[in-house]
Amino acid sequence: AVGVISEEAQKLMDITRQSLFIGLNQVKAGNHLGDVSAAIGDYVYEHGYSVPYEYTGHGIGSHLHEDPAIPNHGIAGVGPRLKKGMCLAIEPMVHVGKPQTKVLSDEWTGKTKDGSLCAHYEHTELVTDEGFEILTQLKKEETNG
Repeated sequence: AVGVISEEAQKLMDITRQSLFIGLNQVKAGNHLGDVSAAIGDYVYEHGYSVPYEYTGHGIGSHLHEDPAIPNHGIAGVGPRLKKGMCLAIEPMVHVGKPQTKVLSDEWTGKTKDGSLCAHYEHTELVTDEGFEILTQLKKEETNG
């Protein structure tokens, strides 16, 4: 956050950040992509928030945005299996209000359609046999959420 923010904004940021690490706890070789998505969505919904459906995490490879798409909601036990060596961007976006979004006339800026607050956290990680390695962390303790 920049400057002084409301309690509502701080709570939204805390829930969004925690949803990232809850999703990351499902990242390991052999798990399904749906395990990650479901963990994020279940946590967000249980706190009364929503996630936009048109924005997802994604694979990272020779291009920035690659398959697989990684929704921030889903069903555990479905989707592709994670494999050691995959590089993923897990990036929960969470809304206080409804999940719908709109893109402004600059064709880049996205906003919640209902004008509610939104937060976004992201890390890029490498899938390992034991779990994951965060490639974008600033501090080692970030792996603990």
